[in-house]
Amino acid sequence: MNKTSFDTLIIGGGLSGLTCGVALAKTGRRVAIVSAAPSALQLNGGAMELLGYVDGQEVAHPLEAIASLPQEHPYQKVGADRCGALADEAKQLLADTGIYTTGTATQNHWRITPLGVTKPAWLSLRGMATSDAPNRLPWKRVTLLNLQGFIDFPIQFVAHNLSQLGCEVIIRDIMVERICQPRRTAAEMRAANLARTIGAGSKLQELADAINKASTANEVVLLPAITGMEDDYPVMQLRRRVAASLHFLATMPPSVPGTRMATMLRHYFKMLGGTYLAGDTACRAEMADGRVTGVYTAKSLSTPLVATHYVLASGSLMSQGLIATADGIIEPLFGLDVDAPAEREKWSHYGLMGDQPFMHSGVITDSTLHAMKDNKAIENLQCIGSVLSGHNPLTMGDGTGVDLLTAFAVAHDII
Repeated sequence: MNKTSFDTLIIGGGLSGLTCGVALAKTGRRVAIVSAAPSALQLNGGAMELLGYVDGQEVAHPLEAIASLPQEHPYQKVGADRCGALADEAKQLLADTGIYTTGTATQNHWRITPLGVTKPAWLSLRGMATSDAPNRLPWKRVTLLNLQGFIDFPIQFVAHNLSQLGCEVIIRDIMVERICQPRRTAAEMRAANLARTIGAGSKLQELADAINKASTANEVVLLPAITGMEDDYPVMQLRRRVAASLHFLATMPPSVPGTRMATMLRHYFKMLGGTYLAGDTACRAEMADGRVTGVYTAKSLSTPLVATHYVLASGSLMSQGLIATADGIIEPLFGLDVDAPAEREKWSHYGLMGDQPFMHSGVITDSTLHAMKDNKAIENLQCIGSVLSGHNPLTMGDGTGVDLLTAFAVAHDII
């Protein structure tokens, strides 16, 4: 039976899998990523969090707060004293990819969500609207622009929430005929469709002209993020061509900034020689003597993918890296030990928006993120990202941070 061999095989093509793959491929290693579906990065609004909340309270200094997290948190397994250096390394790798960000691991800033409220953030893509303080904006007055017919931006809702931050908000619609008129149905007036249409050519200049007509040079203008699908060159060009101070707000998913990050990481990984198996699903694994010996995919049921090292970056319940069954929450590929309430009635409790127990579910690892199966560590399988147990990314605001820092920690171990 023929085998396809790599130095490292990564299961999962989201933020953690891609960054781990890039870090390894930069050292010349032969790396493959099996990616079953579009990345959850498409839900990202152009910002990354390291640690936003502890016990429901906003965190201003994430590196200081990390030291107090419980031992089961992934940051403690990475090493709280290493998190600052790993965070700096992650920011530099993103820049090497062409993803330029503002922010520092020592001091959170506040991003503006697609609904117009502030959330703690570690890194934001350049050009995105941010604030240095919670629950307020750095401006007293802003002009909120929207393309006529654009449906991914609840502008009245956003304007109301921005006004609650102590800012006077003026709403103006703009019309760019060559952008808006060809959209034959409302479904086509989506952020991703518009970003593909605008590009960096003459339509971008027409958009800039429309913004300049609707605003003055001394205004602060907020515009939904509808340009820059492949890279941020159109974003920077638009800011240069607009007289006002122009900043972007994330739209409802799928997000153009998030899709851009996923696209650029994927392209960089392949440019470095990585093998990216898109639209494929890892469906069966073989093991012997406490080691993984091969992984079969839906497109390669007869030929296993073989590697020296394996990295599981398959995601949480949302990404089906974990599966909820009648008998419990399981990890479907390797049958790993999972930290989850055994009784279904204990998976959740009253309060829809509360910190639900099932959200903490994830695979169990040892102190170096090696996967556990039947209470024994698997020698050549490590786990990264949201498949890990020990935290709730929604209530702690640490999802992308866990993705990036565990990815780099495991890449260092492999290297």
